[in-house]
Amino acid sequence: MDYLEAGWKHFKTITMHRMLVCEGCFKVGLYYQGLVHDLSKYNPVEFMTGVKFFQGDRSPNAAERDAIGYSMAWLHHKGRNYHHNEFWVDFGRDFPNGVRGVKMPLKYLVENYMDRVAACKVYQKEKYTDRSAWEYFDRSRNYIIMHPESRKMLEKMLLILANKGEDEANRYIRHLLKKGTY
Repeated sequence: MDYLEAGWKHFKTITMHRMLVCEGCFKVGLYYQGLVHDLSKYNPVEFMTGVKFFQGDRSPNAAERDAIGYSMAWLHHKGRNYHHNEFWVDFGRDFPNGVRGVKMPLKYLVENYMDRVAACKVYQKEKYTDRSAWEYFDRSRNYIIMHPESRKMLEKMLLILANKGEDEANRYIRHLLKKGTY
């Protein structure tokens, strides 16, 4: 695939992802989160990596990481987008292993959930099921750094989706947002 074709396909992929997150956020009342979600993906640091490592069935950042041992695009992305649990990692001498997860504000945790669901829909296409986002999270849960309360709430949202469907998960999320806390 030539550079122009990869660029166009990457643009369509990230735009479809953003639209799905926007749709999900709108369903639960997080309009601003939906509108600004992942705008940094159009920044040259992130976009050009997406073009160079585009595959269509997984994140180009993972392919960049495989190729060079890290992903500059990911480091740029997670440092600018509050919906990533990696944004909410802090360090200090008194923390276990020197790092710990900080409790995520609810609106960003919900956006994190929407991000995971949308990514699974985009990359899995017709193979997507309501269990997809839970299964993806479950494969990585032993090595991600996340505040215990944030992790527990994300797991709960993903399990409601997996076991009861998107409408029920969105109902639960709207209830949480109305309450204002988790």
